[in-house]
Amino acid sequence: MLKIHSWMHDQAWLRRFTLANRLLMLMAFLPTGLVKAAGERFTVLPVDNPIGFFFEAMYQTGPYWHFIGIMQMLAAVLIVIPATATLGALLFLPIILSIVLITWGVGFGLTAWITTGMLVSVIYLLCWDADRIWAAAKIVLGRRQGPPLLANVTVMERAGWVLGGGAGLALFLATRSFLPSALVKPMFFAGVVAVVLVVAGWIRVYVGYRKRSSTA
Repeated sequence: MLKIHSWMHDQAWLRRFTLANRLLMLMAFLPTGLVKAAGERFTVLPVDNPIGFFFEAMYQTGPYWHFIGIMQMLAAVLIVIPATATLGALLFLPIILSIVLITWGVGFGLTAWITTGMLVSVIYLLCWDADRIWAAAKIVLGRRQGPPLLANVTVMERAGWVLGGGAGLALFLATRSFLPSALVKPMFFAGVVAVVLVVAGWIRVYVGYRKRSSTA
């Protein structure tokens, strides 16, 4: 893979193709982002049309509509700056993927095919910057220096964290009908017990620390 990536970067025509893709992303997203950031409607289709209804509903969200536009503009600018092009492509990926799903979901006709092509373009740009992405991923996924989150904790506190996490997850799953509703009360009380265990374990460690400090 490294040889293929190096070969790609050595090809003058692929470097120009990459630049063209970045400029196309700028041209496609900066104007549409400006429309949303300025608080304008994206389409004039009536609300009795599924596409018009969807975009009108998004428009009526107000701040969220502005946020979408700002993020599109930000991604469009970042992707044409060499130092931030990788970040721009990474930011583009969830944006364009959601747009592809929306356009196919509401039956946006030819636009769905166009957005799919834009998704392919973004994937190509991510492949172009694969070396930078892989280098960043190794830093993010590597082991962090320093003690872990539960270093030097008592068995009591560790049990409280495990019990609390499991009880909380089960509680919310039960409220969404993924688990029997009869579990709501037992999981709530299990969560209370978990909090008591965590606090008790914390106090025990603190008291032990104070004793060692006073005798030192």
